[in-house]
Amino acid sequence: MKFFTFLNRTKTLRILLLLIMALGGTMLLQAQPLNDNDYRFDLPTKKYLNTFIPPQYMVPMTVTDANGYDNFQIGTNYSEQGMTVNPNNPLQMMFGVNNTSALSIWYTTDGLNWNVAGASYPGGTCCDPWTAYDSVGNLFFSVLVSANYVARSTNFGQTWGGFVYACPGTDRNSIAADYTGGPYANNLYTSAWSPNCSFCRSTDHGASWTTIYTTSNTTPGNMICVGPSPNGAVQGGSVYFVSITGSNPAPSTFNFFRSTDGGASMQVMSSGAISPGYVGTLNSASRLVINNARTRPYPMIACDNSYGTYRGRLYCVYSSNVPAGNGNKPDIKCQYSTDGGATWSSEVIVNDNANPTISDQWYPAIWCEKTTGKLYVKWYDTRNNPSTYGVDVYASYSTNGGQSFVTNQKLTNANWTYPCPGCSPNTNCYMGDYDAIVGNPLCGFAVWYDGRNCTFQNMGSYFPDFALLTRPSTLTMNGVNDSSFVFVSVPSVKLYTDKAKFTATVSPIPPTGTITLSFLNRSNYNSQDSLTAYPDSLRMRIKTSGGVTNQAYTITLLGKGSNGTPIHMRTISLTVITGINLIGSEVPIDFKLYQNYPNPFNPTTQIRFDLAKAGIVKLSVYDINGRLVQTLLNTNYSAGKYNAEFDAKNFSSGIYFYKLETPDYTSIKKMILVK
Repeated sequence: MKFFTFLNRTKTLRILLLLIMALGGTMLLQAQPLNDNDYRFDLPTKKYLNTFIPPQYMVPMTVTDANGYDNFQIGTNYSEQGMTVNPNNPLQMMFGVNNTSALSIWYTTDGLNWNVAGASYPGGTCCDPWTAYDSVGNLFFSVLVSANYVARSTNFGQTWGGFVYACPGTDRNSIAADYTGGPYANNLYTSAWSPNCSFCRSTDHGASWTTIYTTSNTTPGNMICVGPSPNGAVQGGSVYFVSITGSNPAPSTFNFFRSTDGGASMQVMSSGAISPGYVGTLNSASRLVINNARTRPYPMIACDNSYGTYRGRLYCVYSSNVPAGNGNKPDIKCQYSTDGGATWSSEVIVNDNANPTISDQWYPAIWCEKTTGKLYVKWYDTRNNPSTYGVDVYASYSTNGGQSFVTNQKLTNANWTYPCPGCSPNTNCYMGDYDAIVGNPLCGFAVWYDGRNCTFQNMGSYFPDFALLTRPSTLTMNGVNDSSFVFVSVPSVKLYTDKAKFTATVSPIPPTGTITLSFLNRSNYNSQDSLTAYPDSLRMRIKTSGGVTNQAYTITLLGKGSNGTPIHMRTISLTVITGINLIGSEVPIDFKLYQNYPNPFNPTTQIRFDLAKAGIVKLSVYDINGRLVQTLLNTNYSAGKYNAEFDAKNFSSGIYFYKLETPDYTSIKKMILVK
């Protein structure tokens, strides 16, 4: 049953309110604009809150497609993810989600396993989550309640201090940290909009804040980034701030400001040099929409802090119709400035689809990696199913200062109709207004609202990336001196060129005996546990010795890049059974029950059978009258070739029958006991 379905029933409402108060009173009842269709605001709508299930904090899971590519499902918490990565550790990432309750802050310390953390918000629910790391590992979280509030974590997002009032405004905030080693190191900058656009600063790790600059802003969409001084000599010497003015709801002007004194003052650099115009179609509710769901041409900005060729370059990435005008299809555009935002390059189209005028590209997010200057970009894209608005998430990057972008790569491993469920025409139908990508020198990680199940899942993916397949996924082995192999392959990559290194562990540790895992590769490779060219594969050998205890084990295989990212995990189920012989590790194509050998026999005989699929296996012996005389096996087995022994020393001579039963196969054969 959907959340809020019965809010019109007084008794249910009272119960629900009591429940919310018991949970801290902050979960879902966010204040609404007086008019849901007020195009000046980007708050979630009543329809949005009434339609979707409440946040679910299930254990994150990996969704792997048939080609071996992973999407990471990280809870279901509504839309609008704000994300950051520790500049000193690519494995430490964090994001918050819109309508954030105390359980909607996700963090990882190993790049693979995501955990949820709580925080005490200053009354009501918060929204518009934005995050930032400074150079010494402090993590900051900016949210909107009645104004912009900021909290700090000193342990990578696991726990949080109290929220501090930071900046006036009730819509569309932003936050950035100076993570350089310059004179303004660890300064924090934040902003918010409504009724004006305010820029605020903290010089004491977020303990206190000062409003520095206020400018008019007719629509939401302000952003902040930090870069070097105009000549590149001073780290953190430029703080950039952008707002939007013009005709609402189709903004025509980005306004760029810059501070060269650590945010103490601001100066106007340019206004109108970038004019995004329309994104999609303007409906009668004065909303820009794609398939009836609202969108915005937010300016996503970043600066190159590296010491490379493009140090100090300022980037602005946004969505805009091509050709310009209401009702056309938007592309992802990038422009850059080499003079602190005063002048801008011509636009570069990031998406490389052959027919962009028949598909929609929108909601870009960007990240400029601080050591290499690599500019990551991700966005929504309907190129694969434009007529039905079947959406995927795509990504690309530039290593030449935004002058061109590499071949686009699809990150989603499932296409879904945008939006899901559908939106009624000419309304303010909210599906989120932005999401995020972060990056390190080797790869990036994107997170987005994913509607493949018609819920607000947080879905993520590495980029560049490699696929990972293993076979078989289940094994049965003898606990005494047995060996099997698992083939580990990288069948394809998405612009990934680094090595893929593999490790494996077994759990639980056997009470008796030993399970040894090792990797085997071609002799001309420097490392037996790594791949460096693709497609390619290696073998993992599993060896039992010393009488391994009969039970189920899990082998966990990890594949990762040289800095720990990307990282992928696969598991193999191992069953150790001693007393029934497993004949090799080959998985048969078909089920088969063989004739026993020897036959006739006295008093023992061997019964071989092949299992093409795992399942419950029953092997029984009957006399000439059809009476059951012995059950040899009745348990779960993995696919494989097996041998069972029948000892008839306590039986009389005569004809017997043995019967193999599985969920997919049954067979009976005759044998003769002669004494």
